[in-house]
Amino acid sequence: MMNIQLKTNDVQVNSIHQAGIDVSAEELVMVIRKNGKLFNPQTFTNTRADRARLVMKLVKLPGVIVCMEATGVYHFDLAVALHDAGVLVMVINPKSSHNFAKVLMKNSKTDAVDANTLAEYAARMDFVAWTRPSDETIAVRCFSRRITALTTQKAAAKNHLHALTATQETPKAVLRDAKLAITQLQKRIDRLTTEALLLIGKHPKLERSLTLLISIKGIAETSAISLMGELLLLPPDLTHREWVKFAGLDPKAFDSGKSVHKKSRISKAGNRNIRAALYMPALSAKQHDPHVRAYFQHLVANGKKPLQAVCAIMRKLIHAIHGMLKNDEPFDNTRFYKIPVSAV
Repeated sequence: MMNIQLKTNDVQVNSIHQAGIDVSAEELVMVIRKNGKLFNPQTFTNTRADRARLVMKLVKLPGVIVCMEATGVYHFDLAVALHDAGVLVMVINPKSSHNFAKVLMKNSKTDAVDANTLAEYAARMDFVAWTRPSDETIAVRCFSRRITALTTQKAAAKNHLHALTATQETPKAVLRDAKLAITQLQKRIDRLTTEALLLIGKHPKLERSLTLLISIKGIAETSAISLMGELLLLPPDLTHREWVKFAGLDPKAFDSGKSVHKKSRISKAGNRNIRAALYMPALSAKQHDPHVRAYFQHLVANGKKPLQAVCAIMRKLIHAIHGMLKNDEPFDNTRFYKIPVSAV
């Protein structure tokens, strides 16, 4: 009998069963592995009732650990249900399982094969426990992502209005309707922002995080809510470098032999919502904060393209935010970049 020993939070765990769950919007496909033996895949609908049935099956298995991919929002409720039921669960980057499947030389790709790969990943790789966020932090993320979605819709509506006004043939009624759509979207954004701020105001820790974030020039309340909705859900023990990697802002080098030397670029292997939440604050900060602006100018003067310099600002901002939240300190722009005396 094979008995896999894992450590999680300094507690020794004896793993007899491993379960891989392939998650989609409508279905959950689970494969259970016991002492190296695979059982037939089981399929559940991704609904509250069937998630509860799946959790009950896993609770009955001694020494079970569950592995699933981070698939947008679709894995989240299941991860919460498993965690709250006392089941050990790990949530991995889809690229990790994809590369793991390549190592195993798996040629087919079906839901059952993917679930099998995840069960094998749980058996062979180090166990990293998924950290459950608080209910209020989850709520902030719901607010932030909905506000972001509405903001995207408003930008599209503005572009549509601009196209309509480019020709005199557009009826006035159509223009009024397009303008009304923009006004209504802004009202919805304002209303959700107000509700989010009311929620944050009820929790001192969240309120303090908001205060620290808006101490950065370029981050207003809406941007702060977006950042809180993503960053506060990260595991609390991550370093600032791990935050950067989680955001996909870490540099990706590509060199091979003497002939292949591609320019480094950001990996984009992490949470795109963090990058989106940082982009506008980075642009605003380089306009309004002299130290951030000096850093941008320094990078451009040394050969960086403007977009590369903005990405570097985003990376330094996430470093700064990590330190601010960890040490409970407001933003100190002099530590972001020291302006040379000759430039003052």
